[in-house]
Amino acid sequence: MDREKAMLKRVIALGQMMTEMKDTDMLMERILTEARKLSNCDAGSIYRSEGKELLFSYTQNDTQQKALPPGKKLPYSAFRMPIDENSIAGFAAFHNTTLNVADAYNLDQSLPYTFNPAYDLLMGYHTGSMLTIPLQTTSGKVIGVLQLINALDAAGEITVFNQEDLPFIDFFANTAAVALERADMTRLIILRMISMAEMRDPTETGAHVNRVGAYAAEIYEAWASKREIPETEMQHNKDLLRVAAMLHDVGKVGIADAILKKPDKLTEEEYDTMKTHPYIGACLFRDSASELDTMSMEIAIGHHERWDGRGYPGYIDMADGKPLPGKMLPDGKALGKTGEETPLWARIVAIADVYDALSTRRYYKEPWTQDDVFDELKRSSGSHFDPELIEIFVFIRDAVQVIRQKYPDRQD
Repeated sequence: MDREKAMLKRVIALGQMMTEMKDTDMLMERILTEARKLSNCDAGSIYRSEGKELLFSYTQNDTQQKALPPGKKLPYSAFRMPIDENSIAGFAAFHNTTLNVADAYNLDQSLPYTFNPAYDLLMGYHTGSMLTIPLQTTSGKVIGVLQLINALDAAGEITVFNQEDLPFIDFFANTAAVALERADMTRLIILRMISMAEMRDPTETGAHVNRVGAYAAEIYEAWASKREIPETEMQHNKDLLRVAAMLHDVGKVGIADAILKKPDKLTEEEYDTMKTHPYIGACLFRDSASELDTMSMEIAIGHHERWDGRGYPGYIDMADGKPLPGKMLPDGKALGKTGEETPLWARIVAIADVYDALSTRRYYKEPWTQDDVFDELKRSSGSHFDPELIEIFVFIRDAVQVIRQKYPDRQD
Protein backbone atom coordinates (compact mmCIF):
# COMPACT_ATOMS: atom_id res chain seq x y z
CA MET A 1 0.00 0.00 0.00
CA ASP A 2 2.85 2.42 0.82
CA ARG A 3 4.38 1.78 -2.60
CA GLU A 4 1.05 2.46 -4.30
CA LYS A 5 0.64 5.73 -2.39
CA ALA A 6 4.16 6.77 -3.36
CA MET A 7 3.50 5.93 -7.03
CA LEU A 8 0.23 7.88 -7.05
CA LYS A 9 1.84 10.90 -5.37
CA ARG A 10 4.66 10.83 -7.91
CA VAL A 11 2.30 10.57 -10.89
CA ILE A 12 0.22 13.51 -9.64
CA ALA A 13 3.38 15.63 -9.20
CA LEU A 14 4.53 14.70 -12.71
CA GLY A 15 1.14 15.70 -14.07
CA GLN A 16 1.49 19.16 -12.53
CA MET A 17 4.98 19.50 -14.00
CA MET A 18 3.80 18.52 -17.49
CA THR A 19 0.97 21.05 -17.54
CA GLU A 20 3.55 23.82 -17.03
CA MET A 21 5.61 22.91 -20.09
CA LYS A 22 5.13 24.97 -23.25
CA ASP A 23 6.70 23.08 -26.15
CA THR A 24 5.54 19.82 -27.72
CA ASP A 25 9.02 18.40 -28.44
CA MET A 26 10.37 19.21 -25.00
CA LEU A 27 7.25 17.72 -23.44
CA MET A 28 7.61 14.46 -25.39
CA GLU A 29 11.19 14.14 -24.18
CA ARG A 30 10.10 14.68 -20.59
CA ILE A 31 7.13 12.30 -20.87
CA LEU A 32 9.35 9.52 -22.14
CA THR A 33 12.01 10.16 -19.49
CA GLU A 34 9.52 10.11 -16.62
CA ALA A 35 7.55 7.12 -17.97
CA ARG A 36 10.78 5.13 -18.15
CA LYS A 37 11.61 6.08 -14.57
CA LEU A 38 8.15 5.02 -13.41
CA SER A 39 8.44 1.63 -15.11
CA ASN A 40 12.24 1.20 -14.68
CA CYS A 41 12.90 0.33 -18.32
CA ASP A 42 15.90 0.61 -20.61
CA ALA A 43 14.34 2.27 -23.66
CA GLY A 44 11.20 3.71 -25.15
CA SER A 45 9.61 5.71 -27.95
CA ILE A 46 6.74 8.06 -28.59
CA TYR A 47 4.63 7.94 -31.73
CA ARG A 48 2.28 10.79 -32.68
CA SER A 49 -0.96 10.28 -34.59
CA GLU A 50 -1.20 12.01 -37.96
CA GLY A 51 -4.38 11.05 -39.77
CA LYS A 52 -4.38 7.28 -40.18
CA GLU A 53 -0.68 6.92 -39.42
CA LEU A 54 1.68 6.95 -36.46
CA LEU A 55 4.81 9.09 -36.77
CA PHE A 56 7.86 7.83 -34.86
CA SER A 57 8.64 11.09 -33.06
CA TYR A 58 11.03 10.55 -30.18
CA THR A 59 13.16 7.76 -28.73
CA GLN A 60 15.51 7.02 -25.82
CA ASN A 61 17.75 4.03 -25.19
CA ASP A 62 20.08 3.87 -22.18
CA THR A 63 22.10 0.93 -23.47
CA GLN A 64 22.89 2.65 -26.76
CA GLN A 65 23.32 6.06 -25.11
CA LYS A 66 26.07 4.70 -22.85
CA ALA A 67 28.07 3.69 -25.94
CA LEU A 68 28.18 7.31 -27.16
CA PRO A 69 30.69 9.99 -26.06
CA PRO A 70 29.49 12.22 -23.20
CA GLY A 71 27.15 14.93 -24.47
CA LYS A 72 26.24 13.10 -27.69
CA LYS A 73 22.61 12.21 -28.36
CA LEU A 74 21.26 9.04 -29.89
CA PRO A 75 20.52 9.64 -33.60
CA TYR A 76 17.35 8.19 -35.07
CA SER A 77 15.32 8.37 -38.26
CA ALA A 78 11.66 9.34 -38.36
CA PHE A 79 9.31 6.84 -39.98
CA ARG A 80 5.60 6.18 -40.25
CA MET A 81 3.36 3.18 -39.79
CA PRO A 82 -0.37 2.73 -40.36
CA ILE A 83 -2.81 2.74 -37.46
CA ASP A 84 -4.12 -0.79 -37.91
CA GLU A 85 -3.89 -4.23 -36.33
CA ASN A 86 -0.63 -5.31 -37.99
CA SER A 87 1.90 -3.72 -35.61
CA ILE A 88 2.01 -3.51 -31.82
CA ALA A 89 1.90 0.30 -31.73
CA GLY A 90 -0.68 0.42 -34.53
CA PHE A 91 -2.93 -2.08 -32.70
CA ALA A 92 -2.72 -0.11 -29.44
CA ALA A 93 -3.76 3.09 -31.22
CA PHE A 94 -6.42 1.41 -33.40
CA HIS A 95 -8.16 -0.26 -30.46
CA ASN A 96 -7.20 2.33 -27.81
CA THR A 97 -5.85 -0.40 -25.60
CA THR A 98 -2.69 -1.05 -23.59
CA LEU A 99 -0.54 -4.03 -24.60
CA ASN A 100 1.85 -5.66 -22.14
CA VAL A 101 4.14 -7.92 -24.19
CA ALA A 102 6.48 -10.28 -22.32
CA ASP A 103 8.72 -11.13 -25.28
CA ALA A 104 8.46 -9.30 -28.60
CA TYR A 105 10.21 -12.13 -30.48
CA ASN A 106 7.85 -14.80 -29.17
CA LEU A 107 4.35 -13.49 -29.73
CA ASP A 108 1.35 -15.80 -29.78
CA GLN A 109 0.84 -16.73 -33.44
CA SER A 110 -2.91 -16.21 -33.09
CA LEU A 111 -2.44 -12.48 -32.46
CA PRO A 112 -3.09 -10.17 -35.43
CA TYR A 113 -0.01 -8.01 -34.79
CA THR A 114 3.67 -8.87 -35.25
CA PHE A 115 6.97 -7.39 -34.13
CA ASN A 116 9.24 -5.89 -36.77
CA PRO A 117 12.89 -6.58 -35.81
CA ALA A 118 14.31 -4.20 -38.47
CA TYR A 119 15.15 -1.44 -35.96
CA ASP A 120 16.87 -3.94 -33.64
CA LEU A 121 18.96 -5.24 -36.54
CA LEU A 122 19.87 -1.72 -37.62
CA MET A 123 20.90 -0.58 -34.14
CA GLY A 124 22.33 -3.84 -32.79
CA TYR A 125 19.75 -3.97 -30.00
CA HIS A 126 17.46 -6.70 -28.65
CA THR A 127 13.89 -5.86 -27.69
CA GLY A 128 12.40 -8.10 -25.03
CA SER A 129 9.44 -6.88 -23.01
CA MET A 130 7.25 -4.05 -24.31
CA LEU A 131 4.53 -1.94 -22.74
CA THR A 132 2.54 0.01 -25.34
CA ILE A 133 0.03 2.60 -24.11
CA PRO A 134 -2.29 4.83 -26.18
CA LEU A 135 -2.11 8.55 -25.38
CA GLN A 136 -5.78 9.40 -25.00
CA THR A 137 -7.15 12.90 -24.30
CA THR A 138 -10.18 13.65 -22.12
CA SER A 139 -12.33 13.69 -25.27
CA GLY A 140 -11.30 10.11 -26.05
CA LYS A 141 -9.05 11.01 -28.97
CA VAL A 142 -5.84 8.98 -29.33
CA ILE A 143 -3.11 11.48 -30.21
CA GLY A 144 -0.20 9.05 -30.03
CA VAL A 145 1.33 5.98 -28.45
CA LEU A 146 3.86 5.64 -25.64
CA GLN A 147 5.98 2.51 -26.02
CA LEU A 148 8.26 1.37 -23.19
CA ILE A 149 10.90 -1.29 -23.87
CA ASN A 150 12.81 -3.78 -21.72
CA ALA A 151 11.71 -3.47 -18.12
CA LEU A 152 14.62 -4.07 -15.73
CA ASP A 153 14.67 -5.92 -12.42
CA ALA A 154 16.76 -4.96 -9.38
CA ALA A 155 19.79 -6.69 -10.90
CA GLY A 156 19.45 -4.80 -14.19
CA GLU A 157 18.21 -7.84 -16.10
CA ILE A 158 15.37 -7.65 -18.62
CA THR A 159 12.04 -8.72 -17.15
CA VAL A 160 8.32 -8.26 -17.83
CA PHE A 161 6.55 -5.02 -16.96
CA ASN A 162 4.86 -5.19 -13.56
CA GLN A 163 1.12 -5.63 -14.07
CA GLU A 164 0.43 -3.88 -10.75
CA ASP A 165 2.09 -0.69 -12.06
CA LEU A 166 -0.13 -0.46 -15.15
CA PRO A 167 -2.95 1.62 -13.58
CA PHE A 168 -0.42 4.27 -12.53
CA ILE A 169 1.34 4.28 -15.89
CA ASP A 170 -2.00 4.44 -17.71
CA PHE A 171 -2.98 7.41 -15.52
CA PHE A 172 0.34 9.07 -16.26
CA ALA A 173 -0.16 8.49 -20.01
CA ASN A 174 -3.63 10.05 -19.94
CA THR A 175 -2.29 13.09 -18.08
CA ALA A 176 0.57 13.30 -20.57
CA ALA A 177 -1.91 13.21 -23.48
CA VAL A 178 -3.81 16.19 -22.06
CA ALA A 179 -0.54 18.12 -21.60
CA LEU A 180 0.51 17.25 -25.17
CA GLU A 181 -2.82 18.43 -26.53
CA ARG A 182 -2.34 21.76 -24.75
CA ALA A 183 1.24 22.09 -26.03
CA ASP A 184 0.02 21.26 -29.54
CA MET A 185 -2.43 24.15 -29.30
CA THR A 186 0.35 26.52 -28.19
CA ARG A 187 2.51 25.49 -31.15
CA LEU A 188 -0.46 25.82 -33.54
CA ILE A 189 -1.07 29.39 -32.37
CA ILE A 190 2.61 30.23 -32.89
CA LEU A 191 2.64 28.65 -36.34
CA ARG A 192 -0.44 30.69 -37.28
CA MET A 193 1.47 33.80 -36.28
CA ILE A 194 4.37 32.59 -38.42
CA SER A 195 2.04 31.96 -41.34
CA MET A 196 1.24 35.68 -41.33
CA ALA A 197 4.94 36.40 -41.68
CA GLU A 198 5.20 33.73 -44.39
CA MET A 199 2.61 35.60 -46.44
CA ARG A 200 5.04 38.50 -46.41
CA ASP A 201 8.37 36.65 -46.49
CA PRO A 202 8.43 33.23 -48.22
CA THR A 203 11.59 32.23 -46.32
CA GLU A 204 9.80 32.47 -42.96
CA THR A 205 8.10 29.06 -43.03
CA GLY A 206 6.77 26.75 -40.35
CA ALA A 207 9.51 24.24 -41.15
CA HIS A 208 12.19 26.93 -40.83
CA VAL A 209 11.03 28.19 -37.44
CA ASN A 210 10.56 24.66 -36.11
CA ARG A 211 14.11 23.81 -37.12
CA VAL A 212 15.53 27.00 -35.61
CA GLY A 213 13.66 26.34 -32.37
CA ALA A 214 14.87 22.73 -32.23
CA TYR A 215 18.49 23.66 -33.07
CA ALA A 216 18.45 26.35 -30.38
CA ALA A 217 17.14 23.93 -27.76
CA GLU A 218 19.86 21.39 -28.56
CA ILE A 219 22.62 24.02 -28.45
CA TYR A 220 21.39 25.25 -25.08
CA GLU A 221 21.14 21.73 -23.61
CA ALA A 222 24.74 20.97 -24.61
CA TRP A 223 25.90 24.35 -23.25
CA ALA A 224 24.01 23.81 -19.99
CA SER A 225 25.44 20.31 -19.61
CA LYS A 226 28.96 21.66 -20.11
CA ARG A 227 28.31 24.36 -17.49
CA GLU A 228 26.72 21.80 -15.12
CA ILE A 229 23.48 23.77 -14.96
CA PRO A 230 21.01 21.98 -12.62
CA GLU A 231 18.67 19.64 -14.50
CA THR A 232 15.46 21.38 -13.41
CA GLU A 233 16.75 24.79 -14.53
CA MET A 234 18.06 23.36 -17.80
CA GLN A 235 14.75 21.69 -18.68
CA HIS A 236 12.78 24.84 -17.83
CA ASN A 237 14.95 27.12 -19.96
CA LYS A 238 15.12 24.63 -22.82
CA ASP A 239 11.33 24.44 -22.93
CA LEU A 240 10.98 28.24 -23.07
CA LEU A 241 13.77 28.61 -25.65
CA ARG A 242 12.23 26.04 -27.99
CA VAL A 243 9.11 28.23 -28.23
CA ALA A 244 10.70 31.69 -28.07
CA ALA A 245 13.24 30.90 -30.81
CA MET A 246 10.41 30.20 -33.25
CA LEU A 247 9.36 33.86 -32.95
CA HIS A 248 12.78 35.32 -33.76
CA ASP A 249 11.73 37.00 -37.02
CA VAL A 250 8.10 37.81 -36.27
CA GLY A 251 8.97 41.51 -36.65
CA LYS A 252 9.13 41.04 -40.43
CA VAL A 253 5.36 41.50 -40.48
CA GLY A 254 6.12 45.21 -40.12
CA ILE A 255 8.37 45.41 -43.21
CA ALA A 256 6.88 46.44 -46.57
CA ASP A 257 6.43 43.80 -49.28
CA ALA A 258 8.44 45.89 -51.71
CA ILE A 259 11.49 45.26 -49.50
CA LEU A 260 10.76 41.76 -48.21
CA LYS A 261 10.01 40.36 -51.65
CA LYS A 262 12.44 42.39 -53.71
CA PRO A 263 14.29 39.94 -56.02
CA ASP A 264 17.30 42.23 -56.41
CA LYS A 265 19.88 43.46 -53.94
CA LEU A 266 18.50 45.99 -51.45
CA THR A 267 19.64 49.58 -51.54
CA GLU A 268 21.37 50.93 -48.45
CA GLU A 269 18.17 52.73 -47.44
CA GLU A 270 16.07 49.57 -47.96
CA TYR A 271 18.55 47.50 -45.97
CA ASP A 272 18.35 50.01 -43.11
CA THR A 273 14.57 49.55 -43.16
CA MET A 274 14.95 45.77 -43.14
CA LYS A 275 17.22 46.06 -40.12
CA THR A 276 14.32 47.48 -38.09
CA HIS A 277 12.56 44.10 -37.93
CA PRO A 278 14.31 43.02 -34.70
CA TYR A 279 13.00 46.14 -32.97
CA ILE A 280 9.50 45.65 -34.40
CA GLY A 281 9.48 42.05 -33.22
CA ALA A 282 10.77 42.92 -29.77
CA CYS A 283 8.04 45.54 -29.35
CA LEU A 284 5.44 42.76 -29.54
CA PHE A 285 6.82 41.41 -26.25
CA ARG A 286 7.80 44.73 -24.66
CA ASP A 287 5.06 44.66 -22.02
CA SER A 288 6.44 41.42 -20.61
CA ALA A 289 3.92 39.29 -18.76
CA SER A 290 5.98 36.11 -18.45
CA GLU A 291 9.43 34.56 -18.74
CA LEU A 292 8.48 33.49 -22.26
CA ASP A 293 7.75 37.10 -23.24
CA THR A 294 11.08 38.25 -21.84
CA MET A 295 13.05 35.55 -23.64
CA SER A 296 11.15 36.17 -26.89
CA MET A 297 11.95 39.88 -26.69
CA GLU A 298 15.66 39.24 -26.04
CA ILE A 299 15.84 36.87 -29.02
CA ALA A 300 13.89 39.12 -31.38
CA ILE A 301 16.02 42.19 -30.61
CA GLY A 302 19.36 40.40 -30.36
CA HIS A 303 19.60 37.61 -32.93
CA HIS A 304 21.28 39.86 -35.54
CA GLU A 305 23.94 41.17 -33.14
CA ARG A 306 27.48 39.90 -33.70
CA TRP A 307 30.18 38.75 -31.30
CA ASP A 308 32.52 41.45 -32.69
CA GLY A 309 29.95 44.25 -32.27
CA ARG A 310 29.24 44.79 -35.98
CA GLY A 311 25.66 43.55 -35.87
CA TYR A 312 22.35 45.37 -35.41
CA PRO A 313 20.24 47.00 -34.04
CA GLY A 314 22.72 47.61 -31.20
CA TYR A 315 22.07 49.83 -28.20
CA ILE A 316 18.67 51.34 -28.93
CA ASP A 317 15.90 52.77 -26.78
CA MET A 318 13.01 50.29 -26.70
CA ALA A 319 10.59 53.20 -26.48
CA ASP A 320 11.38 54.61 -29.94
CA GLY A 321 14.10 52.46 -31.54
CA LYS A 322 16.65 55.31 -31.54
CA PRO A 323 20.28 54.97 -30.35
CA LEU A 324 20.78 55.33 -26.62
CA PRO A 325 22.71 58.40 -25.40
CA GLY A 326 26.43 57.69 -25.44
CA LYS A 327 25.94 54.59 -27.59
CA MET A 328 25.97 56.26 -31.01
CA LEU A 329 28.49 55.82 -33.83
CA PRO A 330 29.79 58.79 -35.88
CA ASP A 331 27.30 57.99 -38.67
CA GLY A 332 24.39 58.33 -36.23
CA LYS A 333 23.67 54.60 -35.97
CA ALA A 334 23.59 52.70 -32.71
CA LEU A 335 26.71 51.05 -31.34
CA GLY A 336 26.48 47.29 -31.72
CA LYS A 337 26.59 44.93 -28.78
CA THR A 338 29.70 42.79 -28.40
CA GLY A 339 30.35 39.38 -26.87
CA GLU A 340 28.15 38.53 -23.92
CA GLU A 341 26.46 41.93 -24.01
CA THR A 342 23.97 40.08 -26.22
CA PRO A 343 21.89 37.63 -24.13
CA LEU A 344 22.75 33.94 -24.41
CA TRP A 345 19.38 33.08 -26.02
CA ALA A 346 19.94 35.51 -28.87
CA ARG A 347 23.52 34.33 -29.43
CA ILE A 348 22.23 30.77 -29.71
CA VAL A 349 19.45 31.66 -32.15
CA ALA A 350 21.89 33.66 -34.29
CA ILE A 351 23.77 30.43 -35.02
CA ALA A 352 20.63 28.35 -35.53
CA ASP A 353 19.12 30.92 -37.91
CA VAL A 354 22.21 31.37 -40.09
CA TYR A 355 22.83 27.62 -40.20
CA ASP A 356 19.31 26.98 -41.43
CA ALA A 357 19.44 29.80 -43.98
CA LEU A 358 22.66 28.46 -45.50
CA SER A 359 21.42 24.85 -45.46
CA THR A 360 18.10 25.60 -47.13
CA ARG A 361 17.11 26.31 -50.72
CA ARG A 362 15.87 29.85 -51.12
CA TYR A 363 14.46 31.55 -54.20
CA TYR A 364 17.79 33.34 -54.63
CA LYS A 365 20.18 30.42 -53.94
CA GLU A 366 20.68 26.66 -53.77
CA PRO A 367 21.38 25.00 -50.38
CA TRP A 368 25.00 24.77 -49.34
CA THR A 369 26.51 21.38 -48.55
CA GLN A 370 26.71 20.54 -44.85
CA ASP A 371 30.50 20.57 -44.92
CA ASP A 372 30.49 24.05 -46.47
CA VAL A 373 27.96 25.31 -43.93
CA PHE A 374 29.93 24.06 -40.94
CA ASP A 375 33.18 25.38 -42.43
CA GLU A 376 31.57 28.82 -42.77
CA LEU A 377 30.28 28.77 -39.19
CA LYS A 378 33.73 27.81 -37.90
CA ARG A 379 35.31 30.61 -39.95
CA SER A 380 32.85 33.05 -38.37
CA SER A 381 33.63 31.90 -34.83
CA GLY A 382 34.84 34.84 -32.76
CA SER A 383 33.68 37.40 -35.31
CA HIS A 384 30.01 36.79 -36.07
CA PHE A 385 29.35 34.08 -33.50
CA ASP A 386 30.14 33.17 -29.89
CA PRO A 387 33.13 30.80 -30.25
CA GLU A 388 32.06 28.56 -27.37
CA LEU A 389 28.62 28.08 -28.90
CA ILE A 390 30.08 27.32 -32.33
CA GLU A 391 32.26 24.63 -30.77
CA ILE A 392 29.14 23.16 -29.15
CA PHE A 393 27.16 23.34 -32.40
CA VAL A 394 29.86 21.43 -34.27
CA PHE A 395 29.89 18.84 -31.48
CA ILE A 396 26.12 18.20 -31.78
CA ARG A 397 26.19 17.96 -35.58
CA ASP A 398 24.55 14.51 -35.56
CA ALA A 399 21.57 15.80 -33.57
CA VAL A 400 21.29 18.74 -35.97
CA GLN A 401 20.97 16.36 -38.93
CA VAL A 402 18.12 14.51 -37.19
CA ILE A 403 16.25 17.81 -36.77
CA ARG A 404 16.73 18.70 -40.47
CA GLN A 405 15.16 15.36 -41.37
CA LYS A 406 12.29 15.80 -38.91
CA TYR A 407 11.19 19.19 -40.27
CA PRO A 408 11.64 19.10 -44.07
CA ASP A 409 10.62 22.02 -46.26
CA ARG A 410 7.30 21.78 -48.01
CA GLN A 411 7.63 20.57 -51.59
CA ASP A 412 5.55 22.84 -53.81
